[in-house]
Amino acid sequence: MTERKLCIAVIGIGGAVGTTMVAGIELIKKEKVTEIGLPLSHVKEKFIDYRNISFCGWDLLDYDLEQAARLHKVLTSEQIEEVKKELGSIKPFQAIADSNFLSNFSGQNTFNASSHMEKIEKIRADIRLMKQKGDSLVVLNLASTEKLVETEDEVFSSLSNFEKALSENSKKISPAMLYAYAAISERVPYANFTPSVAVDIPAMIEFAEKMQVPIAGKDGKTGQTFIKTVIAPALKARALKVIGWYSTNLLGNRDGLVLSNQDSLASKVKTKSSVLEDILGYEVEDHIVDIKYYPPRGDNKEAWDNIDFLGFLEQPMQIKINFLCRDSILAAPLAIEIARCLEFAERNGEKGIQEQLSVFFKSPMTKQTKPEQSFHKQVEMLEKWVFRS
Repeated sequence: MTERKLCIAVIGIGGAVGTTMVAGIELIKKEKVTEIGLPLSHVKEKFIDYRNISFCGWDLLDYDLEQAARLHKVLTSEQIEEVKKELGSIKPFQAIADSNFLSNFSGQNTFNASSHMEKIEKIRADIRLMKQKGDSLVVLNLASTEKLVETEDEVFSSLSNFEKALSENSKKISPAMLYAYAAISERVPYANFTPSVAVDIPAMIEFAEKMQVPIAGKDGKTGQTFIKTVIAPALKARALKVIGWYSTNLLGNRDGLVLSNQDSLASKVKTKSSVLEDILGYEVEDHIVDIKYYPPRGDNKEAWDNIDFLGFLEQPMQIKINFLCRDSILAAPLAIEIARCLEFAERNGEKGIQEQLSVFFKSPMTKQTKPEQSFHKQVEMLEKWVFRS
């Protein structure tokens, strides 16, 4: 695909991942970097060309993206200089704020609205403007993690219940859900790259099916969980019994700051913790996931794993992994590829949950009772979809 143009509308565009996405695409356009790290760069005919992607979006902070990129310190100063004009030309739309769901990070780039429906109408108006930037638009949630929501609540069980709760301004409805509802209302594909509850509730899945909109999520699988979904299937295949898996993360970016709040941390830990049992087929009693905010680390996350397992004759063994990640450098290309896949799905008339995108998520949405978590099987699922006859 070389002619069609795609605009990616990012919730949280001023964050580290959002600015890295934009800078990366602009550097590719100028042939200052290669396409290393983009998993679908080898698919040339079916997807939108990277050079035909543009960006817009919302953020709680009103910095233009050049200012934001310098603040996050993910890119080198030379890279920022190469694309500072392009970054500086993008300024976020006003965002939805709700301290009940995000209490330790705020900004002034917000709008006043007295009801959920007013907020939705404002976001829908923004989306209609954004649609003018390309042939297709995809909305991608990269916002800070909201507090954990109990999805079993009746409010989320059906579209009619959810819309009734919207009209009553229910405090159970989060900003992430409002953005998702607005995007689906405008028939725009939506993906949730965060652990926040957004489209992974029966009400929103029903709405996406009704509006014939492709959706995907949740929580991008970038570093530690990516490694976990590679190693755990191998241990299972060799009949090695995992008796303990300790995972800890040190990170110092905005994501780390937000996750220092226990309510937001609970959402993240839930998506990171669900993987092992799905792969191994049994509960690992001592599966511990720990995340610590450590400012000196910045965007350079350290993910450390200790795996205890038993082999033949029940003899104990260990594997230790120290993954020194660059958080946004891993996340940004995945977010770009998710948007390209959703545009491709929309163009092919697909709707509802896009299960074939599971490889990109820690807690993938699926039409089945149990998601496929093994990385190699997820890759096969994606490739089968991409290269189907």
